[in-house]
Amino acid sequence: MTETGWTMGNFLSEPEEENERNQESYVDYCYDHPGSMPGTLIIGERAVTPTIIAIDYCEKKAIRLLLATPEECIPYLDSESVSWLDVQGLGSEDILNRVGKVFHLHPLLLEDIVNVPQRPKVEDYEGHLVIIARMVMLNEQRHNSAQESFITEQVSFVLGKDYLLTVQEEPEHDSFGPVRDRIRSNKGTIRKQKADYLAYALLDAIIDGFFPVLEAYGERIEDLEDEVVANPTHHTLEKIYKIKRELLTLRRAIWPQRNAINTLIRDGSPLISEEVRIYLRDCYDHTMQVLDIVETYRELAGGLMEVYLSSISNRMNEVMKLLTVISSIFIPLTFIAGVYGMNFNPDRSPLNMPELNWYWGYPAVWGVMIAIAVFMILLFWRRGWFKNFSTTQRPR
Repeated sequence: MTETGWTMGNFLSEPEEENERNQESYVDYCYDHPGSMPGTLIIGERAVTPTIIAIDYCEKKAIRLLLATPEECIPYLDSESVSWLDVQGLGSEDILNRVGKVFHLHPLLLEDIVNVPQRPKVEDYEGHLVIIARMVMLNEQRHNSAQESFITEQVSFVLGKDYLLTVQEEPEHDSFGPVRDRIRSNKGTIRKQKADYLAYALLDAIIDGFFPVLEAYGERIEDLEDEVVANPTHHTLEKIYKIKRELLTLRRAIWPQRNAINTLIRDGSPLISEEVRIYLRDCYDHTMQVLDIVETYRELAGGLMEVYLSSISNRMNEVMKLLTVISSIFIPLTFIAGVYGMNFNPDRSPLNMPELNWYWGYPAVWGVMIAIAVFMILLFWRRGWFKNFSTTQRPR
């Protein structure tokens, strides 16, 4: 299995249908069952059967192969070239245990890799460095507003001297396409560097994958600002709660990731060179930018709730004001109508509504009522009561 070039005899085909994935709650992490042995692997019911892709490269050539068994990874562990061994899927306990044996992974480390989701972190084991990260991507196949706007999955890195093992939850989505293209086309310096630079490049691709997601959220928040001011409904409230929940998920993904990258820079490792640590500082800066944007959007989403309540209150005030104006106009008219609706007999006393016998009595009452109504309308108009009193507007 020594094909040269960027081809595969058994290259993976694109699936015809998207596999259903377990969507973890935004408040959950993975917990062991009470009484379970340390290192117990929990395989999800919908987890995808693992496939192993090997990308082996040096400055002169690069090959990409589909490996049939985990044991085929062994020749790449001590090769002079850089080997990227990508395990995609967590649906077979047997394959994952064999991967653990091939790479000499501690049972607790294998548990962290398989039992997702875990909190992003960095751990230094003898002979290799472990990095657990969260990767997010836009949900391009989103069909309705009830679905999540982004896809998130755990990616685990096991960095050795000349190899990098990555373990993903599923094979259909990742942010590593640009890195694969750089290796294939020999762009930049990636094929001149070691495995630690490859780990940095993949981490940087994960962090950069947050920006398109955040850009989409910025557009959604702008649309919500217009909707909250112009026509807030109970659906608007649902959208605000949904976006706040999803932003919390993003925050839970990027916050510990920032700490993990900072640990790599601060503590270092024999497996990471000083040159790569400088690159990791740039990755850390990008992480801080993502975190700042997430926090800003969370504050905006929280402010949208206050604007929503204010808009609802203003609309209620408009309705009450309209009813008050109408009532104020009809109160004196109702008084006049009530007075002349009393059944006093004018024949019994000259003081009992003598105007009922006037020739112009009925037109006179109508004239007085209309005059009062017009006077009150003009008075309210002069006071500005008929203007649009909803002054809440979206700042431009």
